[in-house]
Amino acid sequence: MFGGHIIFGTLLGFLCLSLVSTETCPSGGAPGFPGIPGFPGRDGREGMKGEKGEPGKPLKADETMKSGERGESGIKGIPGKRGLQGDLGLTGPPGLHGEPGEPGSLDASISHLQSAFSVVRKTRAHPEPNSLIRFSEVITDINKDFNIAESKFVCKIPGTYYFVFHASSSEKHLCVNLIHDDKKLAVFCDHMQKGNQQVSSGGLAVYLKENEKVWLTTGFYNGLFAEGDKADSVFSGFLIHAH
Repeated sequence: MFGGHIIFGTLLGFLCLSLVSTETCPSGGAPGFPGIPGFPGRDGREGMKGEKGEPGKPLKADETMKSGERGESGIKGIPGKRGLQGDLGLTGPPGLHGEPGEPGSLDASISHLQSAFSVVRKTRAHPEPNSLIRFSEVITDINKDFNIAESKFVCKIPGTYYFVFHASSSEKHLCVNLIHDDKKLAVFCDHMQKGNQQVSSGGLAVYLKENEKVWLTTGFYNGLFAEGDKADSVFSGFLIHAH
């Protein structure tokens, strides 16, 4: 019975506070009960990243700081843009010699090799007996093989050559020698009657090595001469087959 009066008095006090002013309500009402706790609020926003802390200290004074184990490699990133070209480096040492190549075709390698010459002697003066026959003008010299200063053919392309001369003579006998490196290969002589004029000739195939020479000399008879447009003495040669 007593408990019912307490509850009734509390409700009456609450209604008095809600419906009428405090002046009409009896003073000294009992305080109400605590309210029910509210729900937990949401987490606040994440704060700014703090500064990197100092390395930790070892647990014991005699211990040194140890690095942790290396972590796994990360995913390979996208290739960057190509950089500027660097300066040219120093020349490297020569490489090793390559292996010998296949032998070339003989026909293909020597088909372009040519050698031919013709030189002429234009003077009425007879050369000295047993002496070099000198020629004054070059008519043809494809490979520049005839040395006009020496009046000798100098071989540049090894092979077989054919040499021939046409010599004008007058009133004197004539002998012409074909010389190969100081070796007399052939002698051609023409004996004449006094007052006659004629042309003699001779030729020979000779195998030559590089830098070997061929030239003409007179024998004891030296009736070689030339007379303007009437007579010439010519020495010629050409390559037959290169080796």
